[in-house]
Amino acid sequence: MIQERCPSCRSSGGSRSTITVESMRALFREAFGGDGDVTVTKASGRVNLIGEHTDYNDGYVMPVPLDMHVWVAGRSRVDDLVRVYAADYGEWAEFDLKAMEYDVERLWVNYPQGVAWALAESGHELLGADLVISGDVPIGAGLSSSAALEVASVRMFGELSGLRLTPVEVAYTGKRAENAFVGVKSGIMDQFVASLGAPGRALFIDCRTDEYRCIPLPVGAQVIVVDTTVKRELASSAYNERRAQCEEGVRMLSENMDGVSALRDVSSEDLERLGASLPDLILRRCRHVVEENTRVLDAVKALEAGDAPRLGELMNASHDSLRTDYEVSSDELDALVDAAREIPGTLGARMTGAGFGGCTVNLVKEENVEFFSDRIKESYMRSTGLNAIVYRV
Repeated sequence: MIQERCPSCRSSGGSRSTITVESMRALFREAFGGDGDVTVTKASGRVNLIGEHTDYNDGYVMPVPLDMHVWVAGRSRVDDLVRVYAADYGEWAEFDLKAMEYDVERLWVNYPQGVAWALAESGHELLGADLVISGDVPIGAGLSSSAALEVASVRMFGELSGLRLTPVEVAYTGKRAENAFVGVKSGIMDQFVASLGAPGRALFIDCRTDEYRCIPLPVGAQVIVVDTTVKRELASSAYNERRAQCEEGVRMLSENMDGVSALRDVSSEDLERLGASLPDLILRRCRHVVEENTRVLDAVKALEAGDAPRLGELMNASHDSLRTDYEVSSDELDALVDAAREIPGTLGARMTGAGFGGCTVNLVKEENVEFFSDRIKESYMRSTGLNAIVYRV
């Protein structure tokens, strides 16, 4: 499927990815043979600039698409069989469109299979297909390799089966696959930015209304992603647990407030007034989401004003909340954030993604990027004994 690490993508000191439409077609012909036309689709990974664990609470998020992609090459078949080759794993899998079941042995195939299931559940007639998957989005780093695979797969089935899907429909098909077939209760952010994001721009998303707009990144500063190289082993179970805790907070708050269907409907003043009625753990989970929504709206204002220092302050506050109130950071993430904040030219640093490993996102003055890249790797090695990987967005 997707490479576990991506030395070919735009890392510090590395070269750009060498995956192209033609290289994907060559991979396909090597795997399946034949001279017929080969369709190629792709979707990008993402880093979330700010707005963590808010999407499944009907809140606001602001991710940025990465110049890292999951690619799918495919050709239709005359039967209902879907054969899939994960080039980066060297593994094969297949499933029948008329009898789709979760694959407990080859977990990666559940993403394209889940997409096919979601499309079929929506009433779309699909053709069988031969597929090859490859990519350069790191797995388990919090950069949404799964959503990129889902969106690239939706696009592929759409192309091969002649479906007319809007970008929003593409995103929601991927979300349904991840929620109902794969079993991760994610929000819409990752699939939305994979389907609708634009290079060099943040994508502000209202996860309740699906309204969105692209906002240019600040001039004179660069977004830098740093990978802890620690896999997010607890992310899925902890993610679902945090979501349940937020839902419990909504249930309890709605007993004393009207019109509360999600934490989006709760203000900081509401929490101040009613917080004593909540268990401390639930209060802290709710407080992070409520205040994070405010931070995202303030970040939009900062971006529109070109105020990079203010955006950095909001990123710092976001991480502090994720560390103490939402408790989804880790020793490695905290080590990277703490080190980044000590490096001259760093405007802001925070964990990104579900947490418990993965990456940090950093806002760094352009003139300090090279120094930052060298220093952060040195500091992280000293504090953890691990090698960090740096990516420039």
